[in-house]
This record gives sequence, C-alpha cells and structure tokens, in this order.
Amino acid sequence: MKKLDRFFKTALCAGMAAMILLSVSCSKNSNDDDDAEREQTLRAIVEQYVDATVVATYKSLADESVALYNALVALKGAGKTDANVLAAANKWKSARDYWEKSEAFLFGPAGDFGIDPHIDTWPLAKDELDVVLANDASLASMAGDEGDVWVSEYLGRSVLGFHGIEYVLFAGGNPKQATQITDREVTYAIAVAGDLRNKCFQLEASWAGIDNVSAAKKTKLEELELQTTLTGGYSYGEDMLNAGKAGSTQKMVVNACETIVEGCITIADEVGAMKIGKPYNGDDVNYIESPYSYNSKVDFIGNIISIQNVYLGGANAANRKASLSDYIKSVNPNLDAQVRAAIDNAIAKIEAIPYPFALNYTNAKAGEAVDACVALNDVLALVKNALNQ
Repeated sequence: MKKLDRFFKTALCAGMAAMILLSVSCSKNSNDDDDAEREQTLRAIVEQYVDATVVATYKSLADESVALYNALVALKGAGKTDANVLAAANKWKSARDYWEKSEAFLFGPAGDFGIDPHIDTWPLAKDELDVVLANDASLASMAGDEGDVWVSEYLGRSVLGFHGIEYVLFAGGNPKQATQITDREVTYAIAVAGDLRNKCFQLEASWAGIDNVSAAKKTKLEELELQTTLTGGYSYGEDMLNAGKAGSTQKMVVNACETIVEGCITIADEVGAMKIGKPYNGDDVNYIESPYSYNSKVDFIGNIISIQNVYLGGANAANRKASLSDYIKSVNPNLDAQVRAAIDNAIAKIEAIPYPFALNYTNAKAGEAVDACVALNDVLALVKNALNQ
C-alpha cells in the first residue's frame, strides 16, 4: 500500500507541476501576444501620423508656398493692381494656415535645419528691413535670378519668411492698396517668398523622402543642396516608421508615439504661455504674431487644430484611421474624452478673444484662453504617461 501511495503522490505532484508549467507558459504566451498586439497598434498610429498628418500637411504647405510666390511675381510692374494684391494676400493666408497647422510637429527638420526660425520669426525687424530696402546693391541682388538664395544667405531671419511678406501685403488687418506698396517692396517680397518656398519644399521632402515629392521640388532641392535626411540617411518619416529597428533614432515604437505627443505638448504650451501669454501678461507687448494681417487668432487656432489632427489621426477627417485617440480610448476612455474636450475648449476660448488680438491682447478672454491651453497641456501629459500602460 505504501508503494502504491507513493506512486499516487508522485503522479499527483508531477501532474500539478505540469499544470503549473502549462499555466506559466500560457501566461507568457498571452503576455507576448498582448505586447505584439500593442506594438502593432502603436506602429499603425505612427504610420498614419507620418502619412496622413505630417506629410499631407507639409505637401499642402509646399504647394501653397508655390502659389504665394507666383502671386507675388504677378505683382511686378503693370501687375501691381489692387486685385493682384488681394490675390497675393489670400495666398499668404492659405500658406500661413498650413504652416500653423504643422506646428504640433516642429521637431525634426523644422528644428534640426533651422527652418522654423528662418521662416517664422517675429516681431519683424522693421528698422533692419528699411535699411535693406534702401540699399540699391541689395535690391539688385534680390531682383536677380537667385534672389531667393541671396536673401537666405545675407538677410537676418527677423526680416525673412511669412512676416516680411505679411508686412508688404497688409496693414491694419486688410490687404494694402497697390499704391501703398513700392516696387522695392515687391522685389523684396518675391525673393523672400522664393526662399520660403524652398524651405517648405525641404520640410516636405525631409518627411516624405526626396524621391516622393514632385520632380520640380526635387530638382530645386538638389540645385540648392538642401539636406533632407538624418545623418544615417533616413528621411524623418522613415526614422519614425522604423522605430525599434537598426538605424532609427527611436529605440522603440512607443518612443516614437511619445515624441509625437511631446510635439503636441510643446505647441500647447507655446500658444498659451508665449503667443497669447506674453502680451497678455505684459511680459512682451510686441510679441504678437501676424500683427499686420490681424491673423493672430487664426494662427493660434491653427496650432490647436494641429494638435487635434495629430490626436485624431489625420489632417483630413475623411482619411483618419489609426489614432492616438483610438488607443487612449481603449486603455482609458475618460482620458480620451478629456483630451477631446480640452482641444475643443482651447479652440473655443481663443475664438472668444475679441478681434483683433493685436488690439485686445489684455482682454480677460485672452487670460481664459491661456488657462485653456494650460489645461490642454496638462491633459496631453497624461496621454504621454498612458502610452506605457
């Protein structure tokens, strides 16, 4: 009987051990499956972000920068009419809109290649611009075939980009009359718009890959020898898409998603603390974006929409697929609702600031907009934390 008892006890122990091993194995497989599914989900978010948000926005920006350049060229000579000034002013607004809707992803080439400060520094250095416009040699260089290259190399960033062109085209929130714009200013604006166009080409190619832009854009970039890749040869889009693989600066796909959210956090903070906050708090009353066109509120809202496009998965609502919102909703539905509400609230509070911001920056509604941007910043920080849950 003792031998039989030992037999049963031994068999029982073996069976229990096998069950424990099977349970551990199943648990491990289950965890592995969950990790693989999570990585696949996050990778789909990154792919959608690169293609449907970043590249789509920068392509539109590059295309509109060409239209702006062409509209300014049309102002030369006999073309300097009120109708053509209005057309150029509208093209400025169109290009400007896409630029502002790209500011949630100012990391990467916009920062690495100095494109952001090159095309979007304000306030405009009016005294410096007056000197440039009065210099015959400078005007001759700007009027030449490589005027765009000359301004890029020889003019300071405080007289380049969107706001130099804005100054030429607008006054008091309206397009100027043709008689208010000098021929020298037209020459300057054309050269600066050419430089702006080149930088917008560089942004698009740096994310999409230079072989994935139009032939005209590729030719211009190669002529100017503008860099469009990281040191290892990846485009910035490839770097994000290859997260976790050899050569990518993103160690894991979750790190790529964190980078995406950090871009949103940065611009939410900038809109609240700086773009609205600096003039509102009296820290710098000259720190007003787009003061000649009175486009400030449109700029601010565009920045928040850039966050919205990133979070919801695309610049075009009809083409949205995998998104940060989808993932956050799956792990924390309340947080997803908070993010969406914070985005909507920030837009609403900015819209409520009396127009134009340039004349109403001390209004209490501006303070409410600052608070709304702070709240958006805070909830986006929670999104970053949730990516590791």
